[in-house]
Amino acid sequence: MSEHIHPIFDKILSRGDKETFLNQRSVVLWLTGLSGSGKSTIAQALEQKLHEAGYFTKLLDGDNIRVGLNNNLGFSEEDRTENIRRIAEAAKLFLEGGIITLCSFVSPTNDIRNMAREIIGSDDFLEVYVNAPIEVCEDRDVKGLYQKARAGMIKQFTGIDSPFESPEAPFLELRTDQEDLTTSVDRLWEALQPVIKREVPAS
Repeated sequence: MSEHIHPIFDKILSRGDKETFLNQRSVVLWLTGLSGSGKSTIAQALEQKLHEAGYFTKLLDGDNIRVGLNNNLGFSEEDRTENIRRIAEAAKLFLEGGIITLCSFVSPTNDIRNMAREIIGSDDFLEVYVNAPIEVCEDRDVKGLYQKARAGMIKQFTGIDSPFESPEAPFLELRTDQEDLTTSVDRLWEALQPVIKREVPAS
């Protein structure tokens, strides 16, 4: 560690202090899946549901990360790894602030997701596999990315010429080709409730 860096962890409010104030347990919900699988749509709907129920959240996805924090990164393997590393470090800061953090990123390999898990901490990292077959995702092609990848305009596009590895033991798997948005969000909400509710001490 640099001699110019002086940690202040023992001088600032703890995660527990923030969780008590917010009356919630903070976690990082990591939604992974192919482009077009429904990650961002589910994350946005879940965040709205959490907000309406009185939970304090932060949503991180490509749109609000690539234009700011990671606007100097491209899509090489090294840059993609650095992209996820920075996202995980940012998510950890929100976690320590007592905030329920929703991360929506393709993060295509087990290695890259395990790196995020190690940074955040396995007890606080909830991996959600938003699963839809490539044909369904390509048919949706909301942003026109698959069409560009097929035309050779985007190289190393996940699902086309770059692999996606299914999570080995996700917290939850959502099959968005078989269930509608409401069902997916409700299932995720129910699974999340026992995790984020704080136990109220007996008086």
